[in-house]
Formats: sequence, structure tokens, C-alpha cells
Amino acid sequence: MSKLDQLREMTVVVADTGDIDAIQKYAPVDATTNPSLLLKTAEDPTYGALLDRAIAATPSASSSTESAAAVADRFAVLVGQEILNLIPGVVSTEVDARLSFDTAASVAKARELIDLYAAAGISKDRILIKIASTWEGIQAAGILEKEGIRCNLTLLFSAVQALAAARAGAFLISPFVGRILDWYKAQQPETSFDASNDPGVASVRGIYKLYKSKGFETVVMGASFRNAGQVEALAGCDRLTISPGLLDALGDDDGELPRQLEPSDLDGAPDCDFESEADFRLQLNADAMATEKLAQGIRSFCADQIKLEQLIRDRI
Repeated sequence: MSKLDQLREMTVVVADTGDIDAIQKYAPVDATTNPSLLLKTAEDPTYGALLDRAIAATPSASSSTESAAAVADRFAVLVGQEILNLIPGVVSTEVDARLSFDTAASVAKARELIDLYAAAGISKDRILIKIASTWEGIQAAGILEKEGIRCNLTLLFSAVQALAAARAGAFLISPFVGRILDWYKAQQPETSFDASNDPGVASVRGIYKLYKSKGFETVVMGASFRNAGQVEALAGCDRLTISPGLLDALGDDDGELPRQLEPSDLDGAPDCDFESEADFRLQLNADAMATEKLAQGIRSFCADQIKLEQLIRDRI
């Protein structure tokens, strides 16, 4: 068996891509998208027809910013529809990152996306709404979960974010691995990192153990991998969302893949707690890596959302 096949026996494998052909090839259970992946898909001539369909389906589509944003939402949903035709599970569709610090606007946008899926005959139980793990985003997820709209809290880099997400009742979190490693490499260029001392791997392991120790049902889905070794080091995690390139690497490797995470192994669970919004913000602020990577991630997704909308305006 390949390492990918072995991984499937202990972890739900999710495709981290908006490339429909790649999803058809790898046959994952679930799939995730984000503004960067949607921009890449929109720029691919293979999927130009989907963008044209989104424009045609948007009432009074024009080159205005508001209209381009509406087309982008429809495009995200059309890509999600195509993906759902190929997988048995759920697809994650992201709320506009520019709303990351606005709870009410995030809730409204999530409802709009769910309504667009519903109009296409797709039930909300096949959708996860992705929202950045700011305080405001976590509160939005709490509201949506009470309405039966399941959420994926993304751009998550710390245990305090994970704890807040679980307390809010989020269905799933996406703690990032590779972006954490990127930060530490920049801070410690002389250090050689591998799976044994990878700070991104250690973060996800700690969050996984925190959840199991407290009995939280929120799903832990490791994300943002830089190499196959990081994936292998988290074998046994609830879910892992993996890019096509790394799925290829794991599929071509016939070596043994031992399980690394067990629900019963709670040794090393972080001692994490917070008492209020102010306490949450203070703890997050004290973590330079988490603060910087969260801000950087939101900026990056905002920039790609703007590029996608400009592409749409040019096409209209």
C-alpha cells in the first residue's frame, strides 16, 4: 500500500485545491477552497466556462465592484458544485476575508453563500463555511452553528484560537502547519527543521491533544503543508487537507506509515484557558507568530479576492 492509502485508513483525506481535475484524480472524501485557490482556478482557461456561467447567472452583472463581488460568490459556489459532484463529503467555501473583523457581515455573507447553494439544490449539510479565526470570525461561527450552518475556522495558529473555536461550537478547525514553519525559519535561519522539531507539526499535535483531553467534538484538520514529512508526522489526525503535489508524493511512496496521533494519548496537551474576549486578545497578541501569520493570511486572502474581482470586471 502507498502511504496515501495507509493514511486514508486512519485519517480523512481532504483535497486542498480548487482544481476539479485534480479532485477527480485523487478522489478525496472532502475538499477545501479559498480565495487564492479560486483565483488560480479562474485564471486557468480550462475553467473559463464556469466564470462565464457565474457572470451570466448574476442579475445585472456589471464592472462595478459590488457586482464583481457577487459574481465571485457565484463562481465560488459553481466551483463548489462541481467539486461536490465528485466527492461524497463536504466542500469548504470561504467568506470574503475583508469581513474578518465584522461578525454581522460574516454571518450575512455565510447565509448568502448557503442560499446560493440551496438555489442550486445543494443542502447546507454538504457545505462548510470558512471564516478566519479572529475573535469576530469565531463569534460568527458560533451564531451560524446554532442555525445549522457548519463552519471551518481557518487561519488558526494557536491553542487559544482553537479553544475559542471549540467553545463556540465550530464544526471544524484548520490549524496551519506550513505557515508556522515559515515564520520560525525566518526567525531562526540557522536552525534545521524536520518532523521531529517542526513547530507547525507540534502546534497541531498540541491542539489535537487539547481537544481530546477536554472532550471537544470539533474536528481538527491539519492544513498548509510544505512537505510530505509534515503530513506523515500528523497521521491519525481527524482530517488533513493536502495539496495535489503532496498527494502525488504520498501516493508514489510505498514505505510504511506509522500512526502518530491517538485519541487516547493526551501526554503533552497544552494548558490553555481564557476568561473573556479581552483575555483572548491579550493571549493572541502575546504570541507573535500567531498574530503575524493571522494578519498576513488575511491580507493575502484579501489581495487575492481583489485580484479575482478585477479579473471578473475585465471579463465583463
